[in-house]
Amino acid sequence: MDLMEYKARELFESFGIPVLPGVVLTSADEIGAAISAITFPSVVKAQVPMGKRGKAGGVVRVDDETALRAAVGRLIGMEIGGHVCKKVMVSPFATIERELYLSMILDRGSKTHLIIASGEGGMNIEETAEAHPELVYQIPINPQLGLIKPTAQYIADKLGFDKDKTDQLFSLLKALYKMVTERFLMQAEINPLILNGDGKLIALDAKVSVDDDALYKFPDLVAYREEVEDNPLVGEARAFNFLYVPCEPDGDVAVMSNGSGMLMSCIDLLAQYGRKTVAVIDLGGGATSERVAEAIRILTKTEGAKQLLINIFGGITRCDEIALGIECAVSEYGIGLPVVARFEGTNKQKGLEIVEGIENVRFADNLPLAVAAIVEGGGAR
Repeated sequence: MDLMEYKARELFESFGIPVLPGVVLTSADEIGAAISAITFPSVVKAQVPMGKRGKAGGVVRVDDETALRAAVGRLIGMEIGGHVCKKVMVSPFATIERELYLSMILDRGSKTHLIIASGEGGMNIEETAEAHPELVYQIPINPQLGLIKPTAQYIADKLGFDKDKTDQLFSLLKALYKMVTERFLMQAEINPLILNGDGKLIALDAKVSVDDDALYKFPDLVAYREEVEDNPLVGEARAFNFLYVPCEPDGDVAVMSNGSGMLMSCIDLLAQYGRKTVAVIDLGGGATSERVAEAIRILTKTEGAKQLLINIFGGITRCDEIALGIECAVSEYGIGLPVVARFEGTNKQKGLEIVEGIENVRFADNLPLAVAAIVEGGGAR
């Protein structure tokens, strides 16, 4: 799960990482109560789960309350990269002497945490990494030693820091490593990390990705996820331990499968025929007929869904349970969308016998045939 900047900033602050003050607003009407905590000039930042907000017009400098009200009114409700802004964060305008880049990620290749640093931070860091990779430094952290001073010294030397800034960097890196390990973060990125006019290192922006499997350990992050979730079907599916993923808003094919690789295969094959996937559900393993019926019910509630493609490899998940779930969804929930089902594995013949009697369901013997059936008109017989 990716945290929006205001939540990532709160997390940074709780671990002692230097950040600027931030006031979160959901409308211009809240400015009056919050104005005493706001200094001018300030920067108003749209809170959406993506980067490059500045290039999209989602970051605005304001010099007085009138400009603040105008900026908040314009940004709230603004769509940026497919996300609607519902909150903004107001922070003091910072004097920037230098912009840098710093992140810490869980690197599966080296099976440890990796520090990535560059003296060329800011909006164009991706271009810098591509054109001048020698300016981006990657340093693994030995998990037995943890974050040690020589590691910070190496990075500081590469960035041209004096002793004071090296000490600041070491303190910041220690706090960052503590946060990443204790909160099970996949990534914590500061871009830019700035040197302000007083020579202090400050995290001016924050991007954090949390391991979804660890969220249950942190009630505050679970509450945050529920608060910011835009699509109610995501939460409804989560209650059954399904993974529901909205895809293309203008798609019309909903896809259900039991594995991310199989889902991607479905999406790719549909795309080859010029068809777009509107949403998918990953059932996981061992789904019962009742759970299959619930997954179909949830998936077919997706706005714009006109056909349903089901692609299951039955190992732990039995094919007859899948077929019974389809039958239940049609008979008890009144699912009338054209359905193309493909399943393979345990109790396949029993499953075939069940779906043969369902009017709006067509069986296909393999995935290419299933996608071709969708293109031809779905489950219509």
